[in-house]
Amino acid sequence: MINSPAGPDDTGVAVAAVTAGAEVVRALYGRRLARIDKGAGDFATAADVAAEQAILDVIRAARPDDAVLGEEGGQRGAADAARQWLVDPLCGTLNYATGSMLVAVNVALRTGPAAVADPFGGEVFFTDGAAAWARQDGAVAPLAPTSAGRLVDVNLDPPFPGAPGFRAVELLAHPGFVERFRPRVVSTTLALAWVAAGRRAAYVTDGGDLSGSVHFAAGIALCRAAGCVVTGIDGAPIGPAGGGRGLVAAADAETHEQLMSMIRG
Repeated sequence: MINSPAGPDDTGVAVAAVTAGAEVVRALYGRRLARIDKGAGDFATAADVAAEQAILDVIRAARPDDAVLGEEGGQRGAADAARQWLVDPLCGTLNYATGSMLVAVNVALRTGPAAVADPFGGEVFFTDGAAAWARQDGAVAPLAPTSAGRLVDVNLDPPFPGAPGFRAVELLAHPGFVERFRPRVVSTTLALAWVAAGRRAAYVTDGGDLSGSVHFAAGIALCRAAGCVVTGIDGAPIGPAGGGRGLVAAADAETHEQLMSMIRG
C-alpha cells in the first residue's frame, strides 16, 4: 500500500474506502434504522446506504473516472469499464439489524486490489493482488492461512442453486466432515477474510460465478493473495472463463481436496 504526493495507490484507496464505510457502520449500530425492502425477504438499512455513500465518496475523490458497482446504488459508470470497483457496504445486514456485530465491509477493484473491514473487531484485511495483510491498531502483519483450527464456515442462506446435487447442510452431516472438521455459520463474508488469516480452515457456499459479486470479490482476492486454494464447488476455477460456480476457499490443498471429495460424494 503506497501513498505518494500524487495520492494513494489502488490498495490504499480500497483500505481508505472500507475504513470510511466501517466508521459509518459503527456509528449507526444499535439505532432503530428504517428497512428498505428488496423483496424475497432481503432488505437494506439506512446504515447500508450511508456506508456505501461514504465508500463512494472516497473512490470518487481518488479515482473519479472509475466505474463502481454498489450493492445498494447499483451501477455507476460503464458496466464494461476497464476499471470497476465492487462495493458491499454492509455484508451481514440481518446480523446488524438484529444486534449482531458479525458483519463486513467489502471493496474490490476487479483487477486485484481489495480490502475487507471488520468494523467491530477493528481490523482491515487488504491485498494488492499479489500478497495480503491485516492491519489492527496501526500494526500490519501478513496473512498466513492454516487449517490447524479445523473450523469450516458454511453459508446456509438461500437460494440453493446447486440442489439437489449439492446442499451445504448435507455437507455438515457427511461422516468425513464430522471426522475432520467442525462447522461454523457466521452469515457474512467476513469468514473469507478469516480463512486468509488462518482463523478458519475453509469456507463453502453455493451460487453461480461469484468472482464479480460485490459480496465475494474482496474475500476471494484476499484468499488468493494469501495462498489459499480457491475454486467453485464443482472444482473449476472461479471466474467467467473458468466456469466455477459457488465457492470453496481452503487454507491448503489437503483441506480443499478433503472437502471436494465430500462435495462430489
